Amino acid sequence: MSEATEHPAPDADAWADACAEDLAAEKARRRAEYGTPPGSAAEELRKLIDAVSDKVAGVLGVQSSLPGMAAQNAVQQLIGQAKSAVEPVIERNPEVFDHLAAAGSELLAAYRSAVEGHERRWTAADDRKRDEGPGTTEHIDLD
Repeated sequence: MSEATEHPAPDADAWADACAEDLAAEKARRRAEYGTPPGSAAEELRKLIDAVSDKVAGVLGVQSSLPGMAAQNAVQQLIGQAKSAVEPVIERNPEVFDHLAAAGSELLAAYRSAVEGHERRWTAADDRKRDEGPGTTEHIDLD
């Protein structure tokens, strides 16, 4: 073969680089269109715990009486204990929360399916009653 007919060896990483660029562009487009996507279930649980503790602290912070301050301290201690109990579980097993979230979605889908079936039957029964009218007419003898 002559040098004119030889093709340069393809860059082994060119395909991976092009895919990575396309993926990054698509992620940027989706972020711009839909906002930041939710994190994993474990990250969302952390955010929920932080939001609840901030909200409770804010509500209890409004109460400045002595019993209110005691309640605030007790609630903050309870929240701290809950965080310290949940955080190691999240750190060690974050995928567990993804599985629990998926299981919850499946349970919700099953519930919806069951309820929709009942709603169809109830709605059909109501429609039949409406078609029949207010009731059957019956002769009443007044003599």
